[in-house]
Amino acid sequence: MRFLTGLQPSGQLHIGNYFGAIKPAVELQEKGEAFYFIANYHAMTTMESAAKLKENTISLAVDFLACGLDPKKAVLFSQSAVPEVNELAWILSTVCPMGLLERCHSYKDKVAKGFSPSHALFAYPALMAADILLYNSDAVPVGKDQKQHLEVTRDLAAKINDTFGADIFKLPEAIISEVTAVVPGLDGQKMSKSYGNTLPIFGEEKPLRKLINKKIVTDATPLEAPKPTEGSIILAIYKLFASEEQYKAMIEAHQRGGVGYGQFKKDVFEAYWEYFRAAREKREWILANPDYVTTVLTDGANRAREEAAKTMSRLREAVGLIWH
Repeated sequence: MRFLTGLQPSGQLHIGNYFGAIKPAVELQEKGEAFYFIANYHAMTTMESAAKLKENTISLAVDFLACGLDPKKAVLFSQSAVPEVNELAWILSTVCPMGLLERCHSYKDKVAKGFSPSHALFAYPALMAADILLYNSDAVPVGKDQKQHLEVTRDLAAKINDTFGADIFKLPEAIISEVTAVVPGLDGQKMSKSYGNTLPIFGEEKPLRKLINKKIVTDATPLEAPKPTEGSIILAIYKLFASEEQYKAMIEAHQRGGVGYGQFKKDVFEAYWEYFRAAREKREWILANPDYVTTVLTDGANRAREEAAKTMSRLREAVGLIWH
């Protein structure tokens, strides 16, 4: 079983990214072959700063490795280090109906948010299909918002197979993650950079303690009174990091009364800080050894290109680009 996941280098990772994508990806490396790429071509649809793109790409690699990705078990590489992906995207685009792309909601959503309606943004699903099909992937973990793009991938793979040969591409399956929908921001909305309600995975202790204390939204229930548990942002975030016993104890303390929100927020910070302790230590080591990241990405790109070459050789022959 081969899994594939791509993550955009869009800036500082937060715990919504961790529980929605990073943690599931790290777990999958124990269950089969795992190919993970940093989607810097995709990031270009919404990012114009070259310096920022470079910085974010390396930062994402560092954080992914710190959070448990093992390059001995998984392949980590930059999307742009495998140029075959653009050739495949072009070939897929020759069988891709305009109507299929016009129905994709991500393009409409981004244009509605003010992003330039470029061809790259419109054709994003074709490139995503190439990302998946190039490595002969069996399964792709995606959130609900990306499920449509995987359906496009399957449609394009089927069109190529129907037109040029039944055995060119596998039809990959989606692994739908439900986790992202239950990671609340500090204000109770879905955690998102666009809402300014995120809790970073990494950062300095004092600013992060202050962030939790100041930004988690609570009501005006007095210290001595029982606190509501229904819809509690504190409890929802604490549950991500605490043991089952700790979580039950906090619920009981809410119901009993006599404990203020300040103490509960302190407990949230302590659980969160301890949860990422090992990752912080690993990250410090990686930052002190920058050649490690370069080696991992280079080795990953070489391995990815080996697989890409197999796919493209088969496809070029099938579509008539090789005639000798």
